[in-house]
Amino acid sequence: MRLVIAKCSVDYAGRLTAHLPMADRVLMLKADGSVLVHSDGGSYKPLNWMSPPCTTTISEPSAEQAEHGITAIWTVTHQKTGDHLIISIAEIRDEISADLGVDPGLVKDGVESHLQELLAEHIETLGSGFSTVRREYMTAIGPVDILAKDDAGGSVAVEIKRRGEIDGVEQLTRYLELMNRDPLLAPVTGVFAAQEIKPQARTLAEDRGIRCVVLDYDALRGMDDPDSRLF
Repeated sequence: MRLVIAKCSVDYAGRLTAHLPMADRVLMLKADGSVLVHSDGGSYKPLNWMSPPCTTTISEPSAEQAEHGITAIWTVTHQKTGDHLIISIAEIRDEISADLGVDPGLVKDGVESHLQELLAEHIETLGSGFSTVRREYMTAIGPVDILAKDDAGGSVAVEIKRRGEIDGVEQLTRYLELMNRDPLLAPVTGVFAAQEIKPQARTLAEDRGIRCVVLDYDALRGMDDPDSRLF
């Protein structure tokens, strides 16, 4: 990884054209060959970039470019499309290079498997008298996240998503159709649980007799203190 703070202008030529006038910017050159141009604003999104596979060459400026203060031309060429990202350097203010090694990848907090584990431990979140029978209850078409019992002893199939959308409701519907054919389980009701449930998904679920529950991840982890809330 090489980070360069430079006064430069940037031109993109290819399937589209774009121009960034002369200004101080951060140039990010990654080990995979990609080059990104950032400003001190705009959050994470670069102003312009070239994705791999691409190569970068550095050349001397022409006489005319040199007269305008350009000291080097960086040309980033995409190997498949032939598009060019041309960075005209006037001055390099600072730079740093470092080998970051192999990235272990993003470990997300609150993925569905963790939500499933937490909800199974705190199944009373779904209602007083609820109990967990089994996590990952297998059906002929896949596992239901949680098989539970309600306060009357009835079977409840719980499908858990981080974001509840229509496809999740359809998935739970198929599980319920199969499970209700089992005389040892039937009747089986459904609960669609998620940190966020889209309005269309809620409408479809409720139309099919499936209860929707919005999960508070921090509360499930015991990190939500009602006494400390401002509102």
